[in-house]
This record gives sequence, structure tokens and C-alpha cells, in this order.
Amino acid sequence: MRRYTLIAAGSVLFSAFLAAGLAAGQKTGKGDPAKGKEAFEQCAVCHNVDTDETKMGPSLKGLFKRKTLKNGKPVNDANVLAQINAGGNGMPAYADMLSADDKANILAYLHTL
Repeated sequence: MRRYTLIAAGSVLFSAFLAAGLAAGQKTGKGDPAKGKEAFEQCAVCHNVDTDETKMGPSLKGLFKRKTLKNGKPVNDANVLAQINAGGNGMPAYADMLSADDKANILAYLHTL
């Protein structure tokens, strides 16, 4: 009986922490935009985020408000992540250069633009 009480209490506490995090506006498992902005610094050498001007690569200002990427594919997390991973047209492939957390954080940051 005591074991079930501890399990139930743990579930209640976990639910409370999860609800508190969601109420505070924290995303769970989706990346951190602030950390993504920091990780994006290496991308900013080639990509603008505050103007529509092209640097070496296209501007990413308002990326997730667009219908398509420059390659014609729909703008969504999967296609943007595929572009980050594979690179192309002068962009290096970042599949092995960035961690999964860095990529999730960068995606979260790109959603704020």
C-alpha cells in the first residue's frame, strides 16, 4: 500500500511541475530560443535575421511565416532541419557539427523571427 502511495505522490508532483512549466511558458522538448540565438551566431556569418537582405545565404527573417524554402519545399521543422543537416548550395552540412539540442534550440529561435 505504501508503494502505491509513493507512486501516486510522485505522479502528482511530476504533473504539478509540468503544469507549472507550461504555465510559465516553457516549452517541453522543443528547444530553447535563447540558447538557439547563441548557437545561431555561427549561422549569422551567412544569414541575416533582421533584414531581408541576402548575405552569402538567404535571409531567415520571418522564415516560418513563409510558404516555401528557397529549394521549393514547404517551410516546416522537418524541412528546415533537413536543410541544416544536409547543407547545400555552398552551405556546409551541420548534421555532425551541431548536437541535437543545438539544432532544436536553433529551430526554436528561428520560430521567433
